[in-house]
Amino acid sequence: MSASGQLTISRLNVRAVHVPMRLPLQTSSGTIRIAPLALIDLHTDEGVTGRTYLFCYTPLILKPVCQLLKNLEPVLRGMSVAPLEINHALHSRFRLLGAKGVVGMALAGIDMAAWDALAIVEGQPLARALGAGLLDLSAYNSCGLGLIGADLAPAEAEALVAAGFSAIKVRLGYPDLETDLKVVRAVKSAIGDGIHLMSDYNQALSVPEAMHRVRALADEGLYWIEEPCLAHDYQGYARVRALSRCPIQMGENWWGPSEMATSIGFGASDLGMPDAMKMGGVSGWMQSAALAESAGMPISTHLFPEVSAHLLAATPTRHWLEFVDWASPILAQPMQIQNGKASILDAPGTGIEWDESAVSRYLVH
Repeated sequence: MSASGQLTISRLNVRAVHVPMRLPLQTSSGTIRIAPLALIDLHTDEGVTGRTYLFCYTPLILKPVCQLLKNLEPVLRGMSVAPLEINHALHSRFRLLGAKGVVGMALAGIDMAAWDALAIVEGQPLARALGAGLLDLSAYNSCGLGLIGADLAPAEAEALVAAGFSAIKVRLGYPDLETDLKVVRAVKSAIGDGIHLMSDYNQALSVPEAMHRVRALADEGLYWIEEPCLAHDYQGYARVRALSRCPIQMGENWWGPSEMATSIGFGASDLGMPDAMKMGGVSGWMQSAALAESAGMPISTHLFPEVSAHLLAATPTRHWLEFVDWASPILAQPMQIQNGKASILDAPGTGIEWDESAVSRYLVH
């Protein structure tokens, strides 16, 4: 280690895995049965390794994301682990193409791994490196509870609550409003009034249909209604929000702080849910946290709970941590939830380390 504690990137190791999901997730756009993850190890000359993973949504994107990351290794080699400088240099290279989609995912992965390495060399959890404390964060269970109908949803909802949560999320967007109502009522009846029930449409509705359904759902006791229509129709969202008596949640499809700022400017939602990967990693998240604070917007996380817990702790308007266990099978220390809370451990970095035997089992060659 240099006297200054400075780290220098030596290489980037990238692996693709298909991790089976304990509870397949059926949404209005299809059923997800495996988690296609890109595992990133950012190695340094000083022996410190920063780690993170990317959730690639579909196996069709997993290999292209991994290949782009591998293509960037020669660019990164020899650079100092200074995430803001790395971010600036990489975004400059892709200025003509733009930093969304595969490019945005890859750059965010590098940023998250670099911040992990930086926190490790400082001997601090990432939350502390960002100036936050080691908090206990309110978490809701977002595993499963897809479009499985009113007959199956209650038992699955009860199982999600039994894992120690005080809040869960149900997916909606059935072909007709009556089924949405039937599912919500069946789940509410199963879990009782003491459990918060979030809902997510996964962009399934047109704006007029969303306006119709949010009015119908007004008295069903939902905690929020998430992404009822196409994610970037901010004007449409403002119309839906104006009619809804239930808070409107969105943000997992904001690509970077500028899209978040545009959404806030339109008054598109009551609540925000940035995605650490799409927002630009740790660096982008901190910009989004500042935007949320200035707008007075409560912010929840989307996916990546192992990293997102640290980011939420450093967010002044923090709200809920979304918990999914999709990466748990390949982690040496999966996140644990107790009494509806996620605790940030007093360990350097994000705490992500691989269970190498599991990684070998799910490796995509």
